Amino acid sequence: MTASKTLQGLVVETFRRHYTVALDSGERLDCVLKGRNTLLACGDEVEIERVAGGGAITAIKPRQNLFFRSDAVRQKLIAANVTQILGVAAPDIALDEMLLNRWIVAAEAAHCRFALIANKRDLSGFSSLRERLKPYETLGYAVIETCAKNDVSALWPWLEHQQSVLIGQSGMGKSTLINALFPEARSETAMVSEALGSGKHTTTSATLYPLPAPRAGWVIDIPGMKVFGLAHLTPDELTAAFKDIAPLVAHCRFRDCRHDKEPGCAVQKALNENFFHPKRLELLQTLIRESSQ
Repeated sequence: MTASKTLQGLVVETFRRHYTVALDSGERLDCVLKGRNTLLACGDEVEIERVAGGGAITAIKPRQNLFFRSDAVRQKLIAANVTQILGVAAPDIALDEMLLNRWIVAAEAAHCRFALIANKRDLSGFSSLRERLKPYETLGYAVIETCAKNDVSALWPWLEHQQSVLIGQSGMGKSTLINALFPEARSETAMVSEALGSGKHTTTSATLYPLPAPRAGWVIDIPGMKVFGLAHLTPDELTAAFKDIAPLVAHCRFRDCRHDKEPGCAVQKALNENFFHPKRLELLQTLIRESSQ
């Protein structure tokens, strides 16, 4: 009997333990994962063998990184091999800045570039949104203005040669952005979802869209979310993710300083001198407390 040929591919959609894999040849296969101890994410590079009805994933290649959220009980994989996280905000939906900051921390911890997409530029409250996002520009995070219904051209330079995750609260216009960038998204998503048994696309799972040729890169669309736990990050990893606070830590008197009431804390000294906004340190201390529970 001839041994099954190993094929190479990229995970482009996930649904529970079923996956759609895009082969190097361009073909797409509905696949299952051999073994129960591993979970995959969109962006994972895998090896598969053909089986009746599709393929079986036999191996996963080493990851560059893994973007995910976690709480005290479990982890939720979001994407693998990511270079950029794009957070979407809009003026007609209340922006949860605690959630936004958690995305930024997760991006920094995964060594990804982070940028904000200020969507729905045509709405009357857009100027107020831009004012609210200015502190993030001050920290060095770009804000890209766009309107998903009219013109998304400003996004293309940010997407090319990047492996991006589009993240946002429900209602920010993420799906409209995806459909503007990838006009085939609606039909392809419906077809893939039917094959995976989900019936219809409601953005309940991650989907990867390759940039149209000749552009290189891809974008992963994920469901809107209300929570984003960071329980997997240690206090030191959390602190390192705050680019305005991290450089100060080396100057604290005590190595295990939690930047609260310890004597000789360089972070508290900088806070008193208005070097950064108090909310930044409050957020860091909140995340450190959560990671210690």
